[in-house]
Amino acid sequence: MPESHQIDINHVAKLARLSLDAEEAARYASQLDGILTYIDTLTRYDLDGVEPTAHAIPVYDVLRSDIPRPGFTQEQALSNAPKRVADQIQIPQVIE
Repeated sequence: MPESHQIDINHVAKLARLSLDAEEAARYASQLDGILTYIDTLTRYDLDGVEPTAHAIPVYDVLRSDIPRPGFTQEQALSNAPKRVADQIQIPQVIE
């Protein structure tokens, strides 16, 4: 029988900035447990020597030529800034 995972769904919801009632929390905890149990099935397979990949098929980078071209002047770049301080764009603090 698959092992049940200890999931603090309220902590996960807080990290995701979600507000869940008791019914939603129970449903999502059950679904998340099912997902983690399914992922545990990978431990049944011998994956020694299998190279890790992020894609099922090869992915090749398509790069454009790196050709220098004129950019914005500082005044042009700052022209639409809602608030400027010392020739820089000032934004609201996002990290406490």
